[in-house]
Amino acid sequence: MKILIVEDEEELLKIMKSTLQDAGFVVETASGYAAAKEKTGIYEYECIVLDLMLPDGNGLDLLKELSEEGRAEKVIITSAKGSVDDRIAGLELGADDYLPKPFHLGELTARVKSIIRRNRGTGNIITLGNLSLDTEKRAAWTEMTKLDLLNKEYRILHYFMTRPERIIDKQNIAEAVWGDNADQSDNFNFVYQQIANLKRKLKAAGSNMNIHAVYGFGYKMSSEE
Repeated sequence: MKILIVEDEEELLKIMKSTLQDAGFVVETASGYAAAKEKTGIYEYECIVLDLMLPDGNGLDLLKELSEEGRAEKVIITSAKGSVDDRIAGLELGADDYLPKPFHLGELTARVKSIIRRNRGTGNIITLGNLSLDTEKRAAWTEMTKLDLLNKEYRILHYFMTRPERIIDKQNIAEAVWGDNADQSDNFNFVYQQIANLKRKLKAAGSNMNIHAVYGFGYKMSSEE
């Protein structure tokens, strides 16, 4: 689950990023309008935490552009501005929630989780075939056994289970699971290895769903049958 935080206060940005990472999210950041625009032009996110007061632009302008593009990301506005007009304008432009500053970091995490759950519309449990995944407990199991997953393996499995039967290339997988750090690699061998490990664990657990290579295109999660 990849989150983008758009915030120009450096210390607050660091704390927000650390808090959401501790909650299990892949977090990317932007400290201004231009940086945020560049990020959203390249990547997709499940949720964007957006400050309105940016040094080089207005968060409402970015929100308007995302809305006009028909983007699916959920947006939480965070701003010290107490004007009701700003809140109304943001909600009318497509924002899903408003969190006035100062806010408790626990509330930020709860709001992000709530919005993502509503976006999926399936609660905490995702089920494909005999394979289930609990997004709150970060656990996965089949009818036979619980899977012992490492952090990256869990993130990859979650990514595929929310996109069944869709062909996904290795670059998208890397960006979704490793975030900004994916750009620092010259190849995607680390993706191959993580997927290979995950495939073995799914098979060993008796899953009737697995990740299959689609030659020349990438991977997709589909039935073993």
